[in-house]
Amino acid sequence: MTRIYVDADGCPVKDEIYRVAKRHEIRVTLVANSWMRTPDDPDIELVQVDDGFDAADDWIVEQVDANEIVVTADIPLAARCIEKGAHVLGPKGRVFTEDTIGGALANREVASQLREHGMMTGGPAPFGKKDRSRFLQQLDVTIHACRRAT
Repeated sequence: MTRIYVDADGCPVKDEIYRVAKRHEIRVTLVANSWMRTPDDPDIELVQVDDGFDAADDWIVEQVDANEIVVTADIPLAARCIEKGAHVLGPKGRVFTEDTIGGALANREVASQLREHGMMTGGPAPFGKKDRSRFLQQLDVTIHACRRAT
């Protein structure tokens, strides 16, 4: 059975995940360092991990199986989940795959170096309606891909 794991701290698409998961009858596990309100639904679970560095990431990697879905903006976490055969989506609808994760990790490192040397300021573009729409479309596509693979 497909499950969606959500790196929930700061995830802007939780409500969208709840709606799509309910429609497809998929369980959702939110993983966070702190408590957060979740819908009163037996198919939605909150796992609160300690504040240790990468505690949520480590928990997700330990639990996720092939053909399950992980939603995260954390590129190193995405890489670890892909190694386990999971499907990974960013909250803006970006699909991470074996073919694209290496480039994403390299871009992350270059951006980190540029910020460290003061050559790049600011962060990512604000989250918008197009991002939300792209995410919803990709989540639906990914759910269907997981179901075809099982």
